[in-house]
Amino acid sequence: MKLTIHGYSTALFSTWYFIEELGLLFDAGDGLTSNLLGKCGKIKNIFISHADRDHLGGIFQYNQLFAHRKPNIYYPKDSGSFPFIQNFTSQFDPHTYGTRWNRLEDEQIIQIKSGIEVLCFENQHIDVKDQLKSLSFQVFETKHKLKQEFSNLSSKEIIAIKQDKGEDFIKEKIKNSVLVYSGDTPVYDYSKYDNCGVLIHEATFLKKEEVEKGNDKNKHSSLEEVLEMVSQINIEKLILGHFSSRYDMQQIDQTIKELIKYYNIKIPVFRVPLGRYQRDILNQKPLN
Repeated sequence: MKLTIHGYSTALFSTWYFIEELGLLFDAGDGLTSNLLGKCGKIKNIFISHADRDHLGGIFQYNQLFAHRKPNIYYPKDSGSFPFIQNFTSQFDPHTYGTRWNRLEDEQIIQIKSGIEVLCFENQHIDVKDQLKSLSFQVFETKHKLKQEFSNLSSKEIIAIKQDKGEDFIKEKIKNSVLVYSGDTPVYDYSKYDNCGVLIHEATFLKKEEVEKGNDKNKHSSLEEVLEMVSQINIEKLILGHFSSRYDMQQIDQTIKELIKYYNIKIPVFRVPLGRYQRDILNQKPLN
């Protein structure tokens, strides 16, 4: 599946990623509408990973402009900020209506269009006992493929079998993991990201030792941990973002290149620059 991904992601300030072909937005930080402009009208489903302000600050202007298109906004079920925002926007912008606000359970699956589903799964960014406050998201595409035993038959023969025994008899379902969006999270379970087409993963810190000092509250990942994980799983493309502004881009890019070489990573690796909107991320030149 061809994916056109636009995004902005700088830790503490704003994060959002828009997958154009799917009308799908992950998180909704500041600058969403001012960068996407009319493209925002294509957004049908918004999945917000957690209630930190850098991940939802753009929802107010988006809702004011596009609520009439009846988008779905999905959020972790125990994040109390979202019912508050829903109530506030209904009073602050009473002329706008249509947005549907949806609570998400762990492991819940949402079908966003024919053959496309989003799996929502808990991560460890906000660890509160018995409460679901932070999520990651996985996009699956399901296709129907002719079974191997019928591949040599003519079209006429296939149609006859289909009419006699039904489409499920001659076709099998192929379900592929198209994309995973980590949200904010530490690296903790490689299997969550294995065998996906595109992985969008945060890399707030550069080195492992910085994680121990910086994860005293909500937990994040280091670039070193992410690339170590990627070297041991099967993915096709990697997008890195959510870097801390304590670094500069030269330092970030140099560290990425060093770690790519160290871990012998062969897949294309892209990164979202600090403080800048990146259009069509996968069409940029990779760092390796």
